[in-house]
Amino acid sequence: MTTPIRRRSPSGVAVLVGLVLIAGVAGDQRAQAREDDDARCGEIPPLPPPSGDWPRIRSEIRRDPLAELIVAAMVSRMSLAEKVGQMTQAEIQSITPAEVRQYHIGSVLNGGGSWPNNDKHATPAAWLALADAFWDAALAADGSVKIPIMWGIDAVHGNSNVFGATLFPHNIGLGAARDPCLVRRIACATAEQVRVTGQDWAFAPTLAVVRDDRWGRTYEGFSEDPAITRAYAAAYVDGLQGGGEDREDRSVRRLGGVLATAKHFIGDGGTAEGRDQGVNPSPEAILREIHGQGYFGALGAGAQTVMISFSSWTNEQLGITEGKVHGSRYLITDVLKGKMGFDGLVVSD
Repeated sequence: MTTPIRRRSPSGVAVLVGLVLIAGVAGDQRAQAREDDDARCGEIPPLPPPSGDWPRIRSEIRRDPLAELIVAAMVSRMSLAEKVGQMTQAEIQSITPAEVRQYHIGSVLNGGGSWPNNDKHATPAAWLALADAFWDAALAADGSVKIPIMWGIDAVHGNSNVFGATLFPHNIGLGAARDPCLVRRIACATAEQVRVTGQDWAFAPTLAVVRDDRWGRTYEGFSEDPAITRAYAAAYVDGLQGGGEDREDRSVRRLGGVLATAKHFIGDGGTAEGRDQGVNPSPEAILREIHGQGYFGALGAGAQTVMISFSSWTNEQLGITEGKVHGSRYLITDVLKGKMGFDGLVVSD
């Protein structure tokens, strides 16, 4: 699994000044690259014909054999406590940097209504200072393996948790624009603002293909058209993860932005009567050909994390008894990891 490059400095001001200088020097080159990319990303291709089974997805971010060996060696040296800690994600109001160090915590997140020092007007420097504190604590933990912590944030239409950040239209509005290039540029801008505040992981994009507008989260889906969702998923992931930074050689492509999260796998937009956290009764073919299209696009573009759905998949008349998707070995292990070939990070909702 590829991880993003972390920008760090002794102070938030230094990072902010550095970003401004970099932006000024590289402005012309980035503008030209954007024009070149726009010439290629604007179409919404028709969906391929149904395959009859879950497709094997070829990610634009290739596996690095050397990185895999290094990771395997690190895991082999970890204690059980370290492994448990790395699998734990704590909310920032419920954990301190000292506890990150003590329990080998692998990641933190801030939920809605949660800010550094419980200050909703916290400055970017305050966000960065807390991110650095968590980072330093993770690297100071006892043990032979030093693993930097990750911080996930719901930057779903801009870095909206941060006071003064740019807000963009929500997904349903972007879908109406039928413009994947616009979506990619928005994702690029969001990634820049997330990196400034010290986070390296965005819980976006939402890829629900909504079938019943009574669902209270309909606005979170790009479209009822799975072709639009698939095209937008690829564009959004490409923008968030910094795909526009190096498009010459895909075989050596690296992340220059923040980790994207394809969510919520799978079928959250197809629950009966639009019930939130409800039951999707779709046959597997519908789950795959309608609700799966966004994931085919996102994983193909290199999404490195997938968030599991809060919904269920059950239809006893069809012999489908999976229940909560979080507990479905078939969908997570057999389909996502096995048939689709996803080898990144799976996170619960």
